[in-house]
Amino acid sequence: MKVAVQHEDLQLLAKTLQEQLLVEVSSAEVFEVKCAVNKDGLMILTQHESDVIADAQTIFAVIEEVLQSLAPHREQRVQCFLRVSGEQLPYAKCFLPLKQTRGWGDEEVVGAGEAGGAEGQYFYPISSSALTYSPSLDETEEEELFDPFADAPNLPTSKAFVIKPMLLGVALAGIVVLGSGAYFLTRPCVMSECKEIQNAERLKTKYPQLIRRAKSEQELVAVQQQLAAASTALNVIPSWSPRSQVSEELKASLSGRSEKINQVVKALQIGSLATQKVQTPASSLEELQARQHLWRQAIAPLETISPDSELYGLVQGKLINYRVRLHAVNQQIFTEEKWLKKLTAAKAVASAAEKQEGTAKSLNDWQKVRSTWLVAINALNSIPLTSPRYQEAEKLLADYKPKLMAARDRATKEQLAVKTYQQVLSTAKQAKLYEQQNQWQAAATYWEQALQTVKKISQDSLYYTQAQSLIEPYSIALKQAQEKIQVVSSLQQTRTDLDKTCINEIQICTFTIDNAGIIVRLTSEYDQVRQNNLANPYSENSSTAVDITNHLQILREALAVISDNANLSLILYDSQGQVIYTRTLGQ
Repeated sequence: MKVAVQHEDLQLLAKTLQEQLLVEVSSAEVFEVKCAVNKDGLMILTQHESDVIADAQTIFAVIEEVLQSLAPHREQRVQCFLRVSGEQLPYAKCFLPLKQTRGWGDEEVVGAGEAGGAEGQYFYPISSSALTYSPSLDETEEEELFDPFADAPNLPTSKAFVIKPMLLGVALAGIVVLGSGAYFLTRPCVMSECKEIQNAERLKTKYPQLIRRAKSEQELVAVQQQLAAASTALNVIPSWSPRSQVSEELKASLSGRSEKINQVVKALQIGSLATQKVQTPASSLEELQARQHLWRQAIAPLETISPDSELYGLVQGKLINYRVRLHAVNQQIFTEEKWLKKLTAAKAVASAAEKQEGTAKSLNDWQKVRSTWLVAINALNSIPLTSPRYQEAEKLLADYKPKLMAARDRATKEQLAVKTYQQVLSTAKQAKLYEQQNQWQAAATYWEQALQTVKKISQDSLYYTQAQSLIEPYSIALKQAQEKIQVVSSLQQTRTDLDKTCINEIQICTFTIDNAGIIVRLTSEYDQVRQNNLANPYSENSSTAVDITNHLQILREALAVISDNANLSLILYDSQGQVIYTRTLGQ
């Protein structure tokens, strides 16, 4: 095919020029030559590393000399460019309008001067302000950005390569023929006509620089849009075009870059959304988990960007920031899960406390209820104000605290009831001991105290019923003790009365008192006096006899009164043990 011939011819010419530069220019091993054609003629690009200082006029003179030696068969316009490797724009440019030599058509070459200063060269450096260039435009026209040498292969710099001049002459002639406008106009999308491929290749070449310059999501989107536009433009190239395969390769390359940018842009957008959300405190654990998910969505795509990617420098800072933010959210979730467990545990403990209240039957049970409510409240009090669970904890505290106070009051009341009940039992026990000692006054006092203490036990106390059951027996015991006091008091009076009655200058009688009654015995002394008076009633002491006789009657009457007062029967014995007077109750 003619296109294949053109490609081989261009490569052959580029090798020839590179070999000549290696020979005639010092440090030429760092130069690289590429050739291309368009409808206006031949284009030659020479490029070198940035640390090399090149003499543009010398380089263009060598190129002109080589081209003149190849003797093209017709007039041809040649454009030469000089640039630094890796840069899009050349910094120097030369126009060489070549004509036939004498050996080819008896015409002199116009503009073929000596190297470094040929008069036919139109050489000028390109201004640093010039952003574009186009070989098809005049020097005064504004230059457009494209790289016609993008497809030109890189050539080795070895000096061992040798090319025959005759073969090069044929190749250059072929290039000139193929460079005419008639051929390119008859083919679909060849180099001079396929601006879509030129734009795509130019964008592909410029892509690393554009990415390095991008500092924000918006700038990345702009680059992505350029890639998408260039890729879409390639769709106009038909499958039968000789550049179809190149077009497909470019579309795949651009699409791959666009997809990678899209991946990064989406990650940055998610990161921006997550950043906005963390400006306000999370109101729930679910919200924190949603933020955690966002950070993970933002981080995952960025982690796939390899260090050799043009995007690596841009995403690395974001990736570090996102990981720090994710770590912070993870810590918040860990802490919030801890508070959630506290809240859940507090609810469970409160539920247990309510069940305990329903079955509490003793002081110990109510003390457990109080302790259980206290555990629940302490758990809620530990939840800080910064936690999303704080509001819920406060609501629960408002409900639980009154229940704790009620349980505490009930436990206190039961504790007091227990203490009071025990005091009642202890007092009653002491009263019984006094009864056993016939200390009825002390016994009555303790029974009275026990009854008063029983009445202090609260009606809603668990001990109230037990305490009430003690009131009746204790009241009976008190009454009995009081009756005993009365009996004892009466007996004491009876003894006093008997003492006064039985002693009158002499011991008239003795007595004993028990539950059976009063037993009085006249003394032998009194009987002797009484008998003596009876035996000698007319003695000088006859009046005494009368008194003695009357005294016995008076004695019986006095004893009868004492018996009535004591409500006890009375038996009066003489000194010999003979009953001389009796009195039963009710007489």
